[in-house]
Amino acid sequence: MAIKLLKEEFLKRENDSLLSVHNEITILKSMHNNGIVRMLDYGDKGSCIKPSGRLISDLVYITMEYVSGGLLFDMCQVMGAMGEDVGRFFAHQMLDSIEYMHSHRVVHRDLKLENILVDEHLNLKIADFGFACYKNIDCLKSYRGTMTYMAPEIKEGKVYKGTMVDLFSFGVILFIIVQGIFPFKEARKEEYFYNLLVTGQIDLYFQKVNGETMSA
Repeated sequence: MAIKLLKEEFLKRENDSLLSVHNEITILKSMHNNGIVRMLDYGDKGSCIKPSGRLISDLVYITMEYVSGGLLFDMCQVMGAMGEDVGRFFAHQMLDSIEYMHSHRVVHRDLKLENILVDEHLNLKIADFGFACYKNIDCLKSYRGTMTYMAPEIKEGKVYKGTMVDLFSFGVILFIIVQGIFPFKEARKEEYFYNLLVTGQIDLYFQKVNGETMSA
């Protein structure tokens, strides 16, 4: 079992903090898919004893299944470029989970290597739904996500479809699995590698990222 503990001062810091916890609990209660981490219990009367011996009480907690393999991020750091066959193996799993979420009107909005767990059988499980939203997912405005995985429409302050930004992040994740590097620093036209893509300089882009042997 894994336990997520949240201090009261974190929840009081701003309304968004409380909303994100409420959203995460609401969404995880409704998710029943092998590719999504399973919530076991939650409450607001948790307590823990610090190494100093001090007792901290009234903690909001979420208990979830324990995934023994760790983060996909750590696997990518150790393994480096894993190639297209491994990419396809993980892509099928991620797309199944993303399709399941979207079919239940849930979007994650912070898909990244650090938010995907790997079990001992190399099964992926999406975790950390703190930035997720549900039901109204087609006309979003909130600035959510992690810079290197974030879709350009979020950066530009446009109204965006949650499903589309999840798929953009999925593409970034898949590129890292296959090539062992980020496809670009961030999705801004001023960024050199991203600019090559949006201006149609595809051959030059793949030369620069050592991707000339990748499948079309």
